[in-house]
Amino acid sequence: MNIALNETHDPALNSWVESANTPDTDFPIQNLPFCVFRIKGSNRAFRGGIAIGDQILDLTELDDTLADASTIARNAAALAMTDNLNLLMAAGQPAWSALRLELSRLLRSGSKPLHSALVAQADAEYKLPAAIGDYTDFYTSIHHATSVGKLFRPDNPLLPNYKWVPIGYHGRASTIGVSSQEFQRPLGQTRPTSENGAPVFGPSRRMDYELEVGIFTGPGNKSGTPIDIQNAEAHIFGLCLLNDWSARDFQAWEYQPLGPFLSKNFATTISPWIVTLEALAPYRTSWQRPSSDPQPLPYLDSTELRNAGGFDIELEVQLQTSKMRQESLAPVRISRTNFRHSYWAVAQLVAHHTVNGCALRSGDLLGSGTQSGPEPAEAGSLLELSLGGVQPIGLPNGEQRVFLEDGDSVVMRGCASRDGYRRIGFGTVSGTVLPARQP
Repeated sequence: MNIALNETHDPALNSWVESANTPDTDFPIQNLPFCVFRIKGSNRAFRGGIAIGDQILDLTELDDTLADASTIARNAAALAMTDNLNLLMAAGQPAWSALRLELSRLLRSGSKPLHSALVAQADAEYKLPAAIGDYTDFYTSIHHATSVGKLFRPDNPLLPNYKWVPIGYHGRASTIGVSSQEFQRPLGQTRPTSENGAPVFGPSRRMDYELEVGIFTGPGNKSGTPIDIQNAEAHIFGLCLLNDWSARDFQAWEYQPLGPFLSKNFATTISPWIVTLEALAPYRTSWQRPSSDPQPLPYLDSTELRNAGGFDIELEVQLQTSKMRQESLAPVRISRTNFRHSYWAVAQLVAHHTVNGCALRSGDLLGSGTQSGPEPAEAGSLLELSLGGVQPIGLPNGEQRVFLEDGDSVVMRGCASRDGYRRIGFGTVSGTVLPARQP
């Protein structure tokens, strides 16, 4: 596990990009997350960039500046100058770390300013940071699994395999979009309204969001060669925010026996920024399993995992209705939780995914599953907040919600903080539900 701190984490570092030095920025010099972007409305090629304050450092503008950098850093930068980060992801942790160090030194106060290499984030548009070959969604929050289980199976909310095996299913990579994604309310089947009736086809009436953390893979593994728990994090490039939208009424009808299908495959939205595991090193936490619960099987356990396999990342969900936008009202927070509540750790997901010989590839995306905490206000979905749609959520402008309505936008944020270190953030991921097409 790459948990060592180095000069890039020094809380005293400041940048010649002044906006990176404000206390509330998501992107101080201690963060340096990656994206793929171009100037909004232009026909320029997309290229790799680094967030610094309210700016983006365009990596394609650094050729001459990196002339004195190490060979490994120069090569890594070249891999990040294209319209996806897959080759950089495949290069591995030594390359990522060398590039991060070089960029940190270039951006520090006292270094020669590179204003011509900056693009304001407000002037940029983004695409998916990687060509995502496969998407796997997990179910790592025991609090979410228990709450939802009570709604679907009151007498047996948590299935017996949950505490033994990281539960996951394979999602649809083709409908993953970057933040600001808009999508039509999906059409599908819902359960019959009478015992012998036919199912009903039409738009989902129980549209929901799911607050998740996305995990981008780095170097892959050969088919038939598992990734050991000790080495799992060497195969992880970084984390992002992820909203795995869900049509709950479709899900209730279709999820047995093979799990979600149309209830999930219509849209998944991720943030444009990937925060590297190295940037997150100061915010690690021990990974704990209650002593009364089954302990992980050996292939899912290690001393390093227990010491520092968790991540202390605050997560929150905000909602903005169409009426709020019309009245120029900002989104309001409706829940807040923390990634440290996850029952299964990031490294365990990689180790389990590959233990049967499954091959991961650079740029594959794993979803953590809905992140909910132990308290009701920490729920990561409307299904939980509204108790299955029976308890409306009141908004400051007088509106109420049990599930999402047309025109609703969901905004998710994440940040990591710790005494003695700079706060770093994940930016935002936002998406909007549009009316369904006519069936």
